[in-house]
Amino acid sequence: MASSTASIRRTNEGTMKRRSFLHAATSALVACSLPPRARTRSTPSRPHPSPSQLAWQRDELALFLHFGVNTFTDREWGDGHENPSIFSPSALDARQWTRAARDAGARALILTAKHHDGFCLWPTRTTGHSVAASPWRRGQGDVVREFVDACHAEGLKAGLYLSPWDRNNPAYGDSPRYNDLYCDQLTELLTRYGPIAEVWFDGANGEGPNGKRQIYDWPRFFRLVRQLQPNAVMFSDAGPDVRWCGNEKGTAGDPNWSTVNPDAVTFPGADGPGVTDALQHGARDGMVWRPAEVDVSIRPGWFYHPAEDDRVRTVDNLESLYFSSVGRNGKLLLNVPPTREGLLHSTDVARLAAFRARLTSFFELDLARDARRAYSPIDPDRSVKLDLDRPVTIGVARLAEDITSGQCVARYTLYGAVDGDWRVLSRGSTIGYTKLDRFEPVTVRRVRLTIEDAAGMPQGISVKLYSPFGPVAI
Repeated sequence: MASSTASIRRTNEGTMKRRSFLHAATSALVACSLPPRARTRSTPSRPHPSPSQLAWQRDELALFLHFGVNTFTDREWGDGHENPSIFSPSALDARQWTRAARDAGARALILTAKHHDGFCLWPTRTTGHSVAASPWRRGQGDVVREFVDACHAEGLKAGLYLSPWDRNNPAYGDSPRYNDLYCDQLTELLTRYGPIAEVWFDGANGEGPNGKRQIYDWPRFFRLVRQLQPNAVMFSDAGPDVRWCGNEKGTAGDPNWSTVNPDAVTFPGADGPGVTDALQHGARDGMVWRPAEVDVSIRPGWFYHPAEDDRVRTVDNLESLYFSSVGRNGKLLLNVPPTREGLLHSTDVARLAAFRARLTSFFELDLARDARRAYSPIDPDRSVKLDLDRPVTIGVARLAEDITSGQCVARYTLYGAVDGDWRVLSRGSTIGYTKLDRFEPVTVRRVRLTIEDAAGMPQGISVKLYSPFGPVAI
């Protein structure tokens, strides 16, 4: 596929390669039921999110917008020879994009400011291959400006993707010269448009127009972003703030630690033994906090293709993606590409709205909201018990840790009972921000979560329970 996703080795269009629980944990569970002042016991420090990383994860869903000359050539990868005159959206409306995103429950969007073809969606001083050379808005247009302003008008966060691979620019492959140019492009994007919440990088590194490959100066790029947009998170295989999940299927790893060993993936596009495992699963004893972003497209391709109008993901499929991304301690980045008119297709918009309605219906009623919780420091199972006061039928559990203190849970079992013996509802490994477990519908009155292994002292463990019949028919 033609996504601009992290850690990709691209050679030509259509060909690519992706590549003993501490007793103290019981005291932590007790602390969950106590007011903050009662939490006096100190715990070993574990990596934990920065404010920007925490806000990023709590967003849960963002939309990716692949848009550019490929939209008009019906291709996934441009070759850099496209005439700027082909970029001529007849009804571009960035507010339509952001309204659809807001109605879908997304809190952020990311635009492909430049894809591998090198065509820039803003009037840059670095190249003539941009919207300034197109007939759109009579050469006075700026897609990035309209996009960022629309995001801010709807109260959404704006993010930008700037492909490091540039198949048009003659400087590409002349490493010092192109690195300067790339930094100039980053500077324009990060100083002209106000707050940018996420800067999206990948490791795409094919040949340029001169047949050469580029040696990217990643430390310099990262420093520049941190200098110009200190509150932005940076995404790539190697972070430094957010990592790729290792696939484009919408599936985070299980287990999925938000902590990683930075030596496992040292730069975007790195390949070799252990890279895919590190991206998928993180590391229990990782030294830095770098959660996983799960990117996937609502259509088979990443750019808009008319032939795919009847191949948009169903609501059931989108729900499954939510469970395998957000429900596995990740964040879902769902690509929804604008059409040649510059609008999100009506089918995509309707599907997004139905997806949000499905999730709202599903998670509207937490059946454990009023449950009596018991945390016993002498409980040999080191568990938290919930008494629901009445029998209820459940089929989904939403578990969570207070990740402001880090991520600790490494293995758990969820049990349920009415009046008889306890039965296993689900078993799992990591929890983190959120773990969603589906299981066969069962009627229970009591539920017990047992934490069997942890990397530290878990904090703020929560258990929410939902009916398997929550979703309305859509």
